[in-house]
Amino acid sequence: MNPNSQPFFSGARAGVYPSNDVLKEEHEVSVLGGPQNSMAAGTTVINIQTDTVVPDHIVWSLFNTLFFNTCCLGFVAFAFSVKSRDRKMVGDVIGARSYASTAKCLNIWAVVLGLLVILGIIITVVIITSGVLRR
Repeated sequence: MNPNSQPFFSGARAGVYPSNDVLKEEHEVSVLGGPQNSMAAGTTVINIQTDTVVPDHIVWSLFNTLFFNTCCLGFVAFAFSVKSRDRKMVGDVIGARSYASTAKCLNIWAVVLGLLVILGIIITVVIITSGVLRR
């Protein structure tokens, strides 16, 4: 240890314990780098806009692309969902809502047409098999 170094507490050599004010001041100097100005600092208010939730329907569009891709509506809905997500990442909420609305509409039509096609196939198969079984 260096003989010229001073202890952290000023009263440690003399065997006298420092008061709370002295300890607080020494702690402030060691941690904060010096006494702080007692004047009130100017107040700055930052308005942070909350994240507006804009659903992009990307999972629904992916499902429709894989299973209900009637007239490629599922694929087109997926493309609009990706555009909506891109607009949302850029911060364009109005554009994201517009693309999301289009994707939602296309997804609804893809599901409806897909279910109608499946229902039509089932009805056709039932009619054909019942006609074959009667002969």
